[in-house]
Amino acid sequence: MQFTASTVSLTVDDVAASQEFFTAHLGYTVRHAADGFASLTRDDAFDVVLLARGIEVLPPGQRDQRAAGLILAFTVASGLEGHEKRLREAGVEITMPLREEPWGERLFQITDPNGVVVQFVEWSGEGQGGQG
Repeated sequence: MQFTASTVSLTVDDVAASQEFFTAHLGYTVRHAADGFASLTRDDAFDVVLLARGIEVLPPGQRDQRAAGLILAFTVASGLEGHEKRLREAGVEITMPLREEPWGERLFQITDPNGVVVQFVEWSGEGQGGQG
């Protein structure tokens, strides 16, 4: 099996709000959009599909679920403090301030208007490089 892309699909109450958040603050661009649907992309990360809660393209058992208990984690090569500062200055609430874990993971989190948690990770020390 060969994968050609990676996409995460999120069911949210307000597609437009998450679409605006991801494009304004996370560098995504809109690939496709329609009522209750948006497909977002960027060259260096997985794609994001936003679906409106209740949309009929989902199986009945999934239509009323929301994205919850999920963290979208992005690993950055460097400059984590600068990314946090840029987002804070743009008015984005930092929902978990920058911190460093004993195993070398440095991270902070933001949350989009629909409650989607986005985490930014930078690894310090040699031999590090896992996913956050």
